[in-house]
Amino acid sequence: MDAAQQEATARARELQRNWYGEPLGALFRRLIDDLGLNQARLAGVLGLSAPMLSQLMSGQRAKIGNPAVVQRVQLLQDLAGQVVDGSVSAAEATERMEEIKKSQGGSVLSNTTQSTSGSGAPTVKRVVREIQSLLRSVAAAGDIIEAADTLAPTHPELAEFLRVYGAGRTSDAVAHYQSHQN
Repeated sequence: MDAAQQEATARARELQRNWYGEPLGALFRRLIDDLGLNQARLAGVLGLSAPMLSQLMSGQRAKIGNPAVVQRVQLLQDLAGQVVDGSVSAAEATERMEEIKKSQGGSVLSNTTQSTSGSGAPTVKRVVREIQSLLRSVAAAGDIIEAADTLAPTHPELAEFLRVYGAGRTSDAVAHYQSHQN
């Protein structure tokens, strides 16, 4: 990717952050992970073509042009939060995704939709996913591991954090977090 393309992608992601609260690549990856989908299935539920979804995720396109698709994204965010906190089963989520696929309407995404526990606090999995998303938005897993190796002699705790949260699996990071809470 040349400098002009990189600048255009950065500009598109910044617009997405302003319009939708975060880059659509991060938002869609979280929906894929939380709802157990692949990109083709997510595109189908949203009512987008797979290439359009890919362009939005990569920052080649900035805006979702169809208000009904924006509404479906919001509904999927709500559903994903319920799946993550355990209030909706995988089978029920599959049924609800079929309903969402058929839904019509317009809305704007809100930043207020967050997965929370009964107490109103974000779930551990949601916090871990946000940390992973942030780390992975600035570096690839190999680069994170290389940074961890460099830091290990002088900052072993930071190196461990980078390995677990930056390059590890979500389930391993959640277990790591929970083991360090006692």
